Amino acid sequence: MSYSKAARTTHRVRIRKRRVAGLLAVILGITAAFGVRSLGSSSPTESRSPVEALPGTVWPAYGQAAVQIGQSTVQAGPYQHAAAIASVAKVMTAYLVLRDHPLGPGEEGPMIALSDDDVVDTARRRGQEESVVPVSSGEVLSERQALQALLIPSANNIAAVLARWDAGSTERFVARMNATARSLGMTHTRYTDPSGYDDATVSTAADQVHIVERAMRLPVFARIVGTPTVTLPVAGTVQNTNALLGHDGFVGVKTGSDDAAGGCFAFRAIRLIDGRRTTITGVVLGQPGHDRIEAGLAAADAMVDRIASGESRRATRSTGGLPRSPSG
Repeated sequence: MSYSKAARTTHRVRIRKRRVAGLLAVILGITAAFGVRSLGSSSPTESRSPVEALPGTVWPAYGQAAVQIGQSTVQAGPYQHAAAIASVAKVMTAYLVLRDHPLGPGEEGPMIALSDDDVVDTARRRGQEESVVPVSSGEVLSERQALQALLIPSANNIAAVLARWDAGSTERFVARMNATARSLGMTHTRYTDPSGYDDATVSTAADQVHIVERAMRLPVFARIVGTPTVTLPVAGTVQNTNALLGHDGFVGVKTGSDDAAGGCFAFRAIRLIDGRRTTITGVVLGQPGHDRIEAGLAAADAMVDRIASGESRRATRSTGGLPRSPSG
């Protein structure tokens, strides 16, 4: 799904309205049953980072969410369970391709030729109302262009192309996706396809934060998901499905939506908290709404707002209302 400039502006306005209207109602209070859960700590007192003080009101009212502030431990909201993740799965696909075929600054990488079979596959997917980009037989994409098609307009057909190019077959690539998930401790994750179109591709918000954080360490990945538009040989100019990109501190990462998954959004935003540039990496899954992509974006936007404002208020209280010194 692509957005025009006007549509992107309309999306941002609608996101704000929905936040005021009530989509962004929140879970109240921290209890033993529904409190913030820290993943990756060996004990409750191991880390004293500000993220451990996240109030219950941070989390969306629906679906599930998880967040990592800076390099702190991943914090998981309530209702974590393995669920469909739609195109958020493409984060793992891009990560594996770039790990196997690293790209340096300005490098395009190997060239990938598209075949008649790719054209037929694209037509089949379009008939199923999947997200695709137009391709033609004999078209040649560089690795970078294929990754742009995968991550910016969210092309399922290019996910399949990259999987076969990287591993020789989709099946072998999916096996590697699952092996990588296990190696990263993503114990509630199971990939069955490289695009996320298959509803049997499931994970939790907390698991997905781990792969998002790893992928964002790769400069090429971070640059691509931070790109608003790109021009491809046959598809022409395509726009990023992430309508928040470049607004409210958002610098990426990947949207996803379908009937089974609801609205999903793996994101990174950079906000000033207590006078410091602070990275907030998170994932929201299962957001309800007629426009599921908008619902995922809205939930993440409000979540980041609440984290940033909540942390700033706590910092002000802890210093008696005075700005904290640069040394902290």
